[in-house]
Amino acid sequence: MADLDLCYMPASLALELFRSGKLSPVEILQAQIARAEAVEPQINAFADTYYEEALDAARASEARYRSSAGPVGPLDGLTCVIKDEIRLKGRRTTSGSLIFKDHIDDQTDVFAERLMDAGVIIHARTTTPEFCLLGTCQSKMWGITRNPYNLAHTPGGSSGGTGAALAAGTTTLGTGTDIGGSVRIPAACCGIVGLKAAYGRIPETPVMNLDFYSHSGPMTRTVSDCLAMFNVSAGQSPRDIASLPGAMRIAEQPGEVRGRKIAWSVDLGYFQLDDAVRRNTMRVVEQLRDLGAETEEIQFPWDESCQEAAQCYLAMLWGQHIKRLIPEHGDLMTDYALETVRDAERFTMDDFLKSLEKAVEVYNVFGAQMEGYDAMICPTNAVPAVAADHDSWNKDFRINDVVVDGEYGWVMTHPFNMLSRCPVMSVSSGTAENNIPTGVQIVGSAYDEPAVFNVAAALEPAFGFQRPSL
Repeated sequence: MADLDLCYMPASLALELFRSGKLSPVEILQAQIARAEAVEPQINAFADTYYEEALDAARASEARYRSSAGPVGPLDGLTCVIKDEIRLKGRRTTSGSLIFKDHIDDQTDVFAERLMDAGVIIHARTTTPEFCLLGTCQSKMWGITRNPYNLAHTPGGSSGGTGAALAAGTTTLGTGTDIGGSVRIPAACCGIVGLKAAYGRIPETPVMNLDFYSHSGPMTRTVSDCLAMFNVSAGQSPRDIASLPGAMRIAEQPGEVRGRKIAWSVDLGYFQLDDAVRRNTMRVVEQLRDLGAETEEIQFPWDESCQEAAQCYLAMLWGQHIKRLIPEHGDLMTDYALETVRDAERFTMDDFLKSLEKAVEVYNVFGAQMEGYDAMICPTNAVPAVAADHDSWNKDFRINDVVVDGEYGWVMTHPFNMLSRCPVMSVSSGTAENNIPTGVQIVGSAYDEPAVFNVAAALEPAFGFQRPSL
């Protein structure tokens, strides 16, 4: 088997071959390390790497599969990258900031801990913008991360390093975090699968576990691999008071949508849209119709006030967090981190309360609409991807020659962080003329992850992952 095939092998197939003795975790890891050495200078997706320790872990996994002991968990031997925001005991976590370039954690976050308990091998950290603030992936700490499909463009953010690594074939599984789309934005830009589960489903890191916009989640190349990660990471934890009771486990989904009612919208009522995104979204709707689903366009009474509410909510929380660091460390921070603090100053506590009221208003409409549907489809991003060095504070950023917000105007994800109890998965919807993938969001009713996985499985045969030519 060619090394490149090993790099891109689905986790489900790798596990089958591990169990049969036809493949070793060492072989996949070695192939992915070699792949990273070849492509990392171009894409810059890895922050720190742990190759030697990972090789030791892969050899131990190989020995378990070849002995009566058997695997330690359902993901034993699979490589997995961890975003440079999720804590790992004994490792540094910088959150993309020079301020924390020497910070070593004294504990591991529940999300990563559960993956490790399931047997994953962590061989690298992945890049993120400072404090995970952008829909792109650039920082003073790690430089610019680029899209494997088109190096002039971003892989998305803030989990851009993970998205780029999965697209480039330098890992089998990946992790991300999502407070405004940071799992789903790179999933769309990189043609992969990214899940924002319902709030509380996957335990979060205190104190951000109390931020209902905030989610950690799996990023993979296939729907079944995403499901495998979800099944080992979801469930209540005593370390997160907001985590949901029980341990949700979802059976492999059949991808059967015949007779299901699926709503769709191309613009959510107010977004400007690139032609390729619009065309590919409609192809997804047509595919669902061809598979026997009943599809129906729905209208949203949403407008830019949704964007303003999300900006207020996130700026008030993150701006205050960052503001504390400025007196001692402001000279180390990126311009966009400092701008976030300045932006937060235009909001008041009354504005913050109004942002919560807007979240209620948005759900009152959407929750009622979804009573008649199994899921809803809409684009993930309004454009395939922006430039790798995109300026999120550009006051003249345009789509269809219409000025839109440089950060929030090209991503269609943040309304569903407001709707935090609604699970959302981004899957590929095709490719644009610049070779960059586009994506759609599959939105479920509150806490209905099985419906989201089912629709994603139905779409995968027609729109599944395609390797870049990198």
